Amino acid sequence: MSRTTWLRIGAGLVLMAGILIAVQYRDHLDPAALEAWIGDFGVTAPLVFIGVYAIASVLFLPGMVMTLAGGALFGPIWGTLINLVGATLGATLAFLIARYLGADWVERKLGGRLKQVVAGVEAEGWRFVAFVRLVPLFPYNLLNYALGLTRIRLLAYVLATFICMAPGALAYTYVGYAGRQAIAGGEAAIQTALIALGLLALVAFLPRLVKRLRGPSEWITTTQLAERLQGPNPPQVVDVRSPEEFTGELGHIEGAANIPLDQLESNLEQLPKDRPLALVCRTDKRSKNAARLLRAHGFEDVAVVRKGMTASAEHSPRD
Repeated sequence: MSRTTWLRIGAGLVLMAGILIAVQYRDHLDPAALEAWIGDFGVTAPLVFIGVYAIASVLFLPGMVMTLAGGALFGPIWGTLINLVGATLGATLAFLIARYLGADWVERKLGGRLKQVVAGVEAEGWRFVAFVRLVPLFPYNLLNYALGLTRIRLLAYVLATFICMAPGALAYTYVGYAGRQAIAGGEAAIQTALIALGLLALVAFLPRLVKRLRGPSEWITTTQLAERLQGPNPPQVVDVRSPEEFTGELGHIEGAANIPLDQLESNLEQLPKDRPLALVCRTDKRSKNAARLLRAHGFEDVAVVRKGMTASAEHSPRD
């Protein structure tokens, strides 16, 4: 093996040892002691806290404890900003570590359905990062490393992470601040606690709102569609354009069923429920609406082809 490979193995072993030690003692992390220790640094306390937050993220220590401590130490406004910077820095470090240590190996080993999933994530790019930050489907620490194994661009990852973690950071920072106010007592503590509860309620509602805005369908590219059509369980392509567009200048995909969007609901019996469906139109606006309709009628495996026939024409060979 090359020297670089040995360095990666050594770095990976050191990281795993650090994570195992940190996880072993994570229950002993005392927010009050952390606040007291960080507070002793005076004017440099924010920088120290950001560094500690970043290291905690890399070592799988609970980010919730850090966020609450940031709110108690620095207040709701500065605390939110400091928490966001620390969490984003930690997420970026974990992302880069995973990309350095394992991205090449994972890419070589990927195959089948898992390869398609990763390709779909990469095609979504910053949109996927934004979605999983707003809708916490996976643990924050694990997600940082998992995304590093994809080819999502670093800048897109960092910006989407910083912006889309902001609502949760604000809510939980305010909870930490409210806890400090509650200890101090007084009427202001009650008002602060009510605001904190309101913010938590908004954050709890946010995933449902994001899912509704995002739509119920999976996104795939024209390249991924071509790969799936050659696979063992090819999807049924459903073209929801009008008949004139279906035979127009952009042409159509061989074997596609042409069911215009306004006729789709009355022709559902033409579609198989035991095969995946791939929806295509001129771009993807009508396809998204078609996907919502099909999901509402019990079709589970539905994908929308991003940019539709326009993308297909762009990638077709020219004479």
